This record gives sequence, structure tokens and C-alpha cells, in this order.
Amino acid sequence: MNIDLIHEANRCLNCKKPLCKIHCPISTDIPNIINLFKENKIAEAGEALFLNNPLSIFCSIVCPHEEQCKGHCIKGIKETPVEFPLIEKEISTKYLSTLPLDKKENNNIDVAIIGGGPAGITAAILLAKEGFKVTIFEAFSKLGGVLRYGIPEFRLSRELTDTFEKYLLNLGVKIKYNTLVGPIHTIQNLKDDGFKYVIITTGVWNPKPMDIKGETKGNVHYAINYLVSPESYSLGENVLVIGGGNVAMDAARVAKRLGSSVTVMYRRGEEDMPATKVEIAEAKEDGVEFKFYYAPKEILDDKMIFLRTESLTDESGRKKLITLDDSDIAVKYSSVIVAVSQGPKKNIVSSEDRISTEKWGTVVVSDNFETTLDNVFSCGDVVTGPKTVVAAVNDAKKMVNNILSKEGLI
Repeated sequence: MNIDLIHEANRCLNCKKPLCKIHCPISTDIPNIINLFKENKIAEAGEALFLNNPLSIFCSIVCPHEEQCKGHCIKGIKETPVEFPLIEKEISTKYLSTLPLDKKENNNIDVAIIGGGPAGITAAILLAKEGFKVTIFEAFSKLGGVLRYGIPEFRLSRELTDTFEKYLLNLGVKIKYNTLVGPIHTIQNLKDDGFKYVIITTGVWNPKPMDIKGETKGNVHYAINYLVSPESYSLGENVLVIGGGNVAMDAARVAKRLGSSVTVMYRRGEEDMPATKVEIAEAKEDGVEFKFYYAPKEILDDKMIFLRTESLTDESGRKKLITLDDSDIAVKYSSVIVAVSQGPKKNIVSSEDRISTEKWGTVVVSDNFETTLDNVFSCGDVVTGPKTVVAAVNDAKKMVNNILSKEGLI
């Protein structure tokens, strides 16, 4: 898509009440950024974006813009909305080569961050620049979390996460790779070794099962696992993807691009899918097929049994999904990818009885993001469940400010 970004910037109305900013989860000052861009003040615009959102480059690419800035642009009422995400991407890309390495004097306060995804990276940047001695404990062999292992390369370049990994190292952040906190080293071990603060930002890497018969068969996989290393899977010719969210779309598109025929099976209608319209449209462009109102019932060796469903609207206007009796349908498959949701792994909290969790394993925190264990904080998807990159960044900012406040630094 070749778009004249200056033309797009000139289309901005500079609204007195900018709905684009209001509906941005991290309150990006969009009118100001656009004005700086029009004045060719790219460095100043990049700095403003970075100070507000250190991961603005990622958010410009993967945010659900149709629900946020673009979706509330006044221009979008009668015309097309202003393409701010493309302007943000242009500015942020140019700013990457000048990421600021300035930081305050070392305050000799050690912080352990468990998890190197969006929330962990954000917290590490902000704390390192404030003079904290930061160590990231990363379960994978590279940093990035969902940015590297949950979003396909064709959507989000791995070079971006490499850039931020190098940036953190240049800031003095230490990274312990292939290190899973919990089974061997506990949070108490970290505290005993001098870490004053421990921050849990481990995301949601436990797939939620459908709880149907046949789900443990060898040709049934979970999307969150598949996306980590799709090249290691042999899915065959006919793949069924169960689910309707963005993770399901990503898994379907990857499998299609690797040569399989792919059909997304969803228990409701297309209008009910939680995936963004853009993701659904791009999946269709890639040749992914869709079947709606199919609820999974059982998985056999080469067929999956579904029940047909129907959506009804009651007198109050609420939609209700009903399952039709005796509506079994067998659909042939070579592999099944399950993408119905995911939750946090429990390796950390299971070893720390004083860290409270909700039913699905998400960590309980106070208003200042502190867990039920003193000086142990948590934020991101491990607290909220699966959300967006920008939501994780925003929570990390708030959490860091609370730590700074606790230290009397703000």
C-alpha cells in the first residue's frame, strides 16, 4: 500500500477533542505528532512517541487500530480515517537508529524482571534509564515474548525485536536466557541474592483446551505452541483451525503459507469473531476458508465431529447461541490447531504460596500492581489475561511509576 503520508497528515483536522487520542490506550498525543511530522521534525516526533510509548514501533504495526485511533477518527465518518498508524511507523522506524542511551546514575537497586515480552521490555527500559540494575530472566533463547514467538514474521519483523534486545544490553540490562523461574530458582531465591524488586511479566503461554474427546491425539496442536516454531510441524494437506481470535488468524495464515489447505471453524458468526476485521480480511486474501456456526464435539483419527449452532436474539435484544440437537457433522482433517484462548503458566506462583492468583492463573495485584508478596510486582497479560501489546506497555509504565514512587524518586 503506497500512501502519501504528508497528504494523510494534512487530512488531520486537529480536533479540539481528539477522539483518536482519547481512544488510544496509552494516550498518544496524535495531533501533536502529526503536526511535528508535517513540520519535518521527525526526531522530535520520534522522541515524543518513545517517551510516551517505548514500543511505539510495534504498536504502529500490531495494534487493533480499527478499535482505537483509526476507528474513532472524525474523518472516518464520511471518508476514510487518517492513516496515523503508518505515520507513527514511519517516525518510529527512523527513530530506531537514535534510541537514547542516556540514563541516571546507578542507584544500586537490583530488579529482577521475569519475562521478556512487551511488559518486561518496557519495564526494563524505564527502570534502567532511572539507574536501576535490571536483570531479565527469559524462558526462551531470545527476547521478545509474543512479539517474537506469537506474531508471525510476515506481520512483525524479528529485526525489530533484535534491535530492542541490543538496546537493552547497551543500557546495561543483563539477560539470562533459557531460564525458567520456579522449578529451580524461586522468587525467594532472587530476593536472597539481593534483588529488592521482582517483576512478573510472563504473559500467557498455557493454551486452554476445548475439553473434548480426542484432544490429546498426535495430530492435534495448540496455536500458541505452533506459532513458536511452525517450521517444526508437519501438518499435512488439510488443516482445521478452531477459534476466531487474532491468534487463530495468525496460525491459519502461517499454515496456509507453509502449503496446507486451511479452514477456520468457528462456533458463532463472522460478525462475532474477536479477531480484527483487518486480520480476517488478510486471512481470506491468503486463501484461508471459513465455516461458521460449527461447535467442536469430538476428534477422531481423521475426522472431527462438530455440532451445528444457531444464533438467536431474545426479546431484550441479547444474542444467544444454541446448539442444534442431532446435527453432528464430520469434517476430514490431517491436523487440527486449537486457538480458543490461553492463560498463564503456573511455574512461578506454584512455588510461591503467598502470591494470589485468580481461577485461570492470572496474578492478583493491587491498584499499584503489587502482588500479595511484598516488593513483587506484576503486569501485562499474566495479570489481565490475553490483551494487546499497547495495554501491556501502558500497565508497565504505571507499574514502574509506582516503584519509583515507593523509592521516593518521583
